[in-house]
Amino acid sequence: MKPDVILLDEYRYDLPDERIAKYPVSPRDSSKLLVYRQGELEHARFSDVSDYLPPRSFLVFNDTKVIPARIYFQKPTGGTIEVFLLHPEQPTRLVHEAMQTTDSCVWACLIGNKKRWKTGEILQLNLPDLALELNAQIEDAEKNWVRFWWKNTSNNDPISFVTLIKAIGEIPLPPYLNRDTEAHDTETYQTVYSKSEGAVAAPTAGLHFTENVFNNLINKGIGHTFITLHVGAGTFQPVKVANAVEHTMHAEQVVFTKKMLVDLHQNANNLIPVGTTSMRALESLYWFGVKLLQQSSQNEAFFFIEQYYPYQHSNPSELPSAKAALAAVLSYFETHHLAQLIGETEIYIVPGYDFKLCKGLITNYHQPGSTLMLLVAALLGNDWKKVYQAALQNGYRFLSYGDSSLLLR
Repeated sequence: MKPDVILLDEYRYDLPDERIAKYPVSPRDSSKLLVYRQGELEHARFSDVSDYLPPRSFLVFNDTKVIPARIYFQKPTGGTIEVFLLHPEQPTRLVHEAMQTTDSCVWACLIGNKKRWKTGEILQLNLPDLALELNAQIEDAEKNWVRFWWKNTSNNDPISFVTLIKAIGEIPLPPYLNRDTEAHDTETYQTVYSKSEGAVAAPTAGLHFTENVFNNLINKGIGHTFITLHVGAGTFQPVKVANAVEHTMHAEQVVFTKKMLVDLHQNANNLIPVGTTSMRALESLYWFGVKLLQQSSQNEAFFFIEQYYPYQHSNPSELPSAKAALAAVLSYFETHHLAQLIGETEIYIVPGYDFKLCKGLITNYHQPGSTLMLLVAALLGNDWKKVYQAALQNGYRFLSYGDSSLLLR
């Protein structure tokens, strides 16, 4: 059932600026690891995470890749317009297809210094050394949609949008790092397994994983699979209301493959997501299975999980098991001869949420009073305070480039 009131002040804590990790540790797996297991705490190194995972654990990673989403245009008058890509709108909303567009596209954006960008004005960015020319114009001022079109100035060879932005864009670091992007961030703000380009923020829980950690997982018999959730800038969107229930959750695009579905179904009772984005994707997948089981026809099924859809079910005993929900999705794959399924989710995981697929979580330490803080509190109850107090008292580093935790229900 949807909660009536969640007072955001109850999910805040004092985070001194010096505890925010401005830079990552090296090597990645040398970060600290706090292990929470049924109320008990242990301190370790992330390189040993495989020693603390329950037997037969099955990890789920988000293989999204951060794109250089921040683009700067210089006006002839000297002003600078910053365009921050959020998600594609035209000719497609599908991120993986939009990345391969070769002539023009429209994206929803955040626009810095927007008042100085006049209606109809075309901004241009020329890179003679790379023979690239990019044009931009506001398509819809109210929605902050920006149209881009570009060309290769030396020949007519097509250039994909992803190739273009890699040449001209900047990796967008979280605002709370309060520093400019540096050359090393292009590598360190990506997971070693990042693959599917389209995120504007990294799934930072995965930043700690190295080849050594993966080898240890294999040696312990701990399996894994990959989903794709393209992390949006909404992950940093502050909750501006005292009652967190009134917050509007952002939507993010998710991609599931049939092979991944088979893996999840076989390991339905042992799933541990790496990161809050993987957790949101997994729990959304369960609710899509519920929708499939509850509707008479699956011919027009559309994967979209509304913000409060999970809270509409007043009798949990009537809901399917994790395995049954995943079986319904797998059946949908087979019936429609799908290799992959693309959808969107607004799922809002807050205290009172009943987790359906996830048995734990590997995650970093989150901003006070954020939606991610509410998610952790939903998993741990009031013990989130114990975890965060222990991390503060033991010198853990916080936020995107910070240390890690393994939280087991």
